[in-house]
Amino acid sequence: MIKEHDCVVLTKNLPKEKLEAGDIGTVVHIHNGGEGYEVEFMTLTGETVAIVTLMADQVRQLSRRDLAHTRELQTA
Repeated sequence: MIKEHDCVVLTKNLPKEKLEAGDIGTVVHIHNGGEGYEVEFMTLTGETVAIVTLMADQVRQLSRRDLAHTRELQTA
């Protein structure tokens, strides 16, 4: 079960927000008992990239086998 302040993994690309599947965000609010989540995505230096509302199928919990990976945020 995903809780507030948990880190989650994005499962689908969100081009408008410049987010890609695999990006890691932090849950800042849970909607309707887990039907959706407000998730903040940040750079590794703490700069907020986006805060988005996502449906439950757009995120997943971190697993013990996940490996962190970095990518440079593309600017317009």
